[in-house]
Amino acid sequence: MPRHPDRPSALAWQVFRASEAIRLGLVTAHKLRSSAWVNLRRDIYADSRLDLDHTLACRAASLQLPPGSALAGPSAALLYGVEHAAEFSDEVHVASPRTAGLRSQRGLRVHLTDLRPSTSPPAPAALLTPVPLRAPAPLSPHVPLYAHSSLPAHGPATIGAASSPAPGAIRPTPQPRDTTRATPPPRDAARAGPRLGRNAVGTVGVAGVAGVAGCPEDPTVVGAAPIAVAAAAWALPRTDPATAAWETAVWLEPLRAVGIVDSLLRKGLTTRDALTAIGVRNADRPGGRRARWVFGLADPGAQSPPESELRVRLVLAGLPRPVARHPVQLASGLVLHPGLAWPEFRVAVEYDGNSHVDAEQLHRDRRRLNQLVCAGWIVLHAPGRRLRHDFPALTREVHAALAARGWRR
Repeated sequence: MPRHPDRPSALAWQVFRASEAIRLGLVTAHKLRSSAWVNLRRDIYADSRLDLDHTLACRAASLQLPPGSALAGPSAALLYGVEHAAEFSDEVHVASPRTAGLRSQRGLRVHLTDLRPSTSPPAPAALLTPVPLRAPAPLSPHVPLYAHSSLPAHGPATIGAASSPAPGAIRPTPQPRDTTRATPPPRDAARAGPRLGRNAVGTVGVAGVAGVAGCPEDPTVVGAAPIAVAAAAWALPRTDPATAAWETAVWLEPLRAVGIVDSLLRKGLTTRDALTAIGVRNADRPGGRRARWVFGLADPGAQSPPESELRVRLVLAGLPRPVARHPVQLASGLVLHPGLAWPEFRVAVEYDGNSHVDAEQLHRDRRRLNQLVCAGWIVLHAPGRRLRHDFPALTREVHAALAARGWRR
């Protein structure tokens, strides 16, 4: 039988500093080269059973953040539940005070600013992917949620005075401390491991995992040598949703930025009023005009990143802005919601991705679009392949349909 990798219980499902683990005798430099561990950053290792996603990259980066720093932009958006905001290989975006001395490095993009922490607790864990175990309370009374900043020449925007809450900030009740004894992590690591790993947070000791629900060892063992491990995703410091939207709009190219802001709006993490407020307040900041353009194009009705991309590319091609999921009431009383619509011209574009694997669903969609045609609408289809390889021709077709209904540049 193949030998199972040797992992001390104090480091199982954790993200940690290798130098500290070696100093405490939890692992050796030689054992860190085994398949039990994965090297994420310089001196930062993790249990190899954890998913290699951007959340893991954020947890690794958090161990190197000086006080007053926060995950920001698309990285913050991902932690709020926008899964397409960033991937494992993408840079982790961080807002950090100029005085902290943190600089950009491989895999870490640092934006210098002067942050002042809000007293707001972090986003509720319910906004993130559910996990089998409940995370314990943060090590401090409040996990920093940076809702305010003083923006220098290059950095995230100011979104309000330090004494007032940020527009769109989430204020859930703090996470209660879990005082119950949960079931130990299952042995089938390949099946259940990554989910449990995301939920680990706190300080662990040689004798056990202190403060982590589900550990079979007693977390209060006298004499346990503590080792700092990365916090769970919900407990990581990050800029508030409205600020994350601003940062994303300024830092990323428009196709990606609009899709992320669409998702923040659709999930109710921020509002149009909050985006308008931050746009007006920072109109004279570098990137202010760009951010307002992105916010103006954002639409919570978009159901997927490709739909957002299609909408942005059509606008960049010179066409009028379409409305996502515009309600169209038929004579029968049935209300349809085409993917993109120009109601004044009764023209619609429907994005066809790779989701139509169900023949019955495809049948329902086609019948719905036929009903739109019977109601006097022009309906065009935009398959994912054409979006990638034949977009100019698709644009000409949409232009012709709009022109046939009276649109002029």
